[in-house]
Amino acid sequence: MKKILVASALAIASVSVSPMFAAPAAAQARAIAVADVRVAAARSNAFTVASQQIETTYKAQIDQQNTRGQTLQAEMNVLIAKYNEESKKTPQNQAALQAAAKAVQDKRQAANAEISQIGAPIELAIAYVEDQISVRMNEAIKAAMTAKKVDLLLNPDAVLARENNADITDAVVVELNRILPNVSIAVPAGYQPGQLVQQRNQQLMDAARNAPAGAKPATPAPTGTAPTTR
Repeated sequence: MKKILVASALAIASVSVSPMFAAPAAAQARAIAVADVRVAAARSNAFTVASQQIETTYKAQIDQQNTRGQTLQAEMNVLIAKYNEESKKTPQNQAALQAAAKAVQDKRQAANAEISQIGAPIELAIAYVEDQISVRMNEAIKAAMTAKKVDLLLNPDAVLARENNADITDAVVVELNRILPNVSIAVPAGYQPGQLVQQRNQQLMDAARNAPAGAKPATPAPTGTAPTTR
């Protein structure tokens, strides 16, 4: 389970950060910094606590995944051994070799599908946690930029060289912990991964579209905190 959560943490900032309509012009930036949104999300209290809750709540599924995974791997090993044995024969029976290879491939696909089905509730809960964090990430970023007097924030991947003090990831974590101290792992009925971010982005676009010419659109109310579950 820890591997699942670590992988999720590393992928989290596909953490779809909403567009910042009021971002300052890069050409006039007085202070520039970098921040890794994925790391900030994974270090947040909300994600850490939710991960622990998921491990407890879905323990039965996690144990089933591990046990069934071991059984399926053992069955896979038998088929792989048969394929290896067939491949060493001289002369090779191509029909038998292809059949053995197909058996391995079919077993692998079936095993992956079965394990994924067992773990589907876990993956959905993780996605819901990530989505709630994603929706509030812009607020944390903006607050960190204000606290550190930063006008332009870059992704570390886009920077060739920098000093350590240019990284404000920890400041983003601090603000994220303040703005979003916890999230729910109770997935609402009908929820789809990324749904909260899509709703948030749509709100931002609607606000910008409906704002009077030359006026700064008001920031819509956050949508990622404590959604009503059914």
